[in-house]
Amino acid sequence: MAEQPIICDTKPLALEVEAGIHWWCSCGRSGHPPFCDGSHKGTGLQPLKYEVTEKKTVWWCQCKHTANPPLCDGSHKTLPKVADS
Repeated sequence: MAEQPIICDTKPLALEVEAGIHWWCSCGRSGHPPFCDGSHKGTGLQPLKYEVTEKKTVWWCQCKHTANPPLCDGSHKTLPKVADS
């Protein structure tokens, strides 16, 4: 059974990307979010291939709860608030 993804942030990341294939980190363990760096190995989670046809700004989901991965759909607004340590 796959582990649960880790929430990287409770807001999306707007990032301009070049045309091409990008691999979105779906596990939340990457050291280079929002992109996969292989840290998912052993979790049962896999990165998501996302193709961009032209240079543009993408609003990447960082909470990992979007219904439209890898794009933010506002799901972070419904997550429980966590108190700062």
